[in-house]
Amino acid sequence: MTAAFVPEFGKALQGAVNRAVDAVVTGYGDRLDGFGVALTAPVRLVEAALQHVPVPAFVLAVAAGAWLATRSIGFALAMAALPAALAGLGVWGEAMQSLALVAVAVLLVGVLGLPLGVAAARLPRLGRALAPLYDLMQTIPSFVYLIPVAMVLGLGRAPALVATLIYALPPFARLTELGLRGVDPGFTEAARALGLRPRQSFWLIELPLARPTILQGLNQAIMMALAMVVVASMIGAKGLGEIVLLGLQRADPGLGFVGGLGIVLLAVLLDRMAQATFGARQPPR
Repeated sequence: MTAAFVPEFGKALQGAVNRAVDAVVTGYGDRLDGFGVALTAPVRLVEAALQHVPVPAFVLAVAAGAWLATRSIGFALAMAALPAALAGLGVWGEAMQSLALVAVAVLLVGVLGLPLGVAAARLPRLGRALAPLYDLMQTIPSFVYLIPVAMVLGLGRAPALVATLIYALPPFARLTELGLRGVDPGFTEAARALGLRPRQSFWLIELPLARPTILQGLNQAIMMALAMVVVASMIGAKGLGEIVLLGLQRADPGLGFVGGLGIVLLAVLLDRMAQATFGARQPPR
């Protein structure tokens, strides 16, 4: 009985979305193709660079970075064992493809999320306006926006990069805002009393004090970007997720397990290295 008094607008909304996507594709198809190529150019560049790095050199670089960050031989050996295990599984090329996508996505998250977090911390109204948008970006199923993005940009790296950016941006922007809001106003007042300009106070006082929270948001962005690897494979993105998808399509549990284990190893490597690097320097007192 209740449904009879509620007008149905699902079909109308469906038609409106379809018409909007068709209009964008028809009217701006050439420009969108160029945009997709430009958007994925950094991914292709990073992927090509990683593919040309020999496995022993990559393992040694990881071990050296881990040792410099923690001065622990055990940690360095453990981190070196992870890329070696990826090579041993036979998924090295796919792992580098996923790593390239995650690296570029996290870079874009930093470039876009830091100004958004700073602006939201400075302008409370903007922060309140962005909060529902962040909630929508984090709660809406990824497939909902993957379909129109894939239709607009085509299959491949471009929609995967956009989807990863949508998924990983909110935690970094929110924690950046939270970190800056948590800075004691007494520090900024003291900085201004000493003659520092607002811009100098931001770079020398506020940003260093908010650094632990901001870096925690960056670490979360890395993990959420990696979580999109399997989903991105469904729209043509290469990498470890493609192995899992092939295992599912072929009803091959062994292949799926190998791909899933590769994702786990890459996630542990990125998470531990990020924590070691970000925690290597203590925040200023």
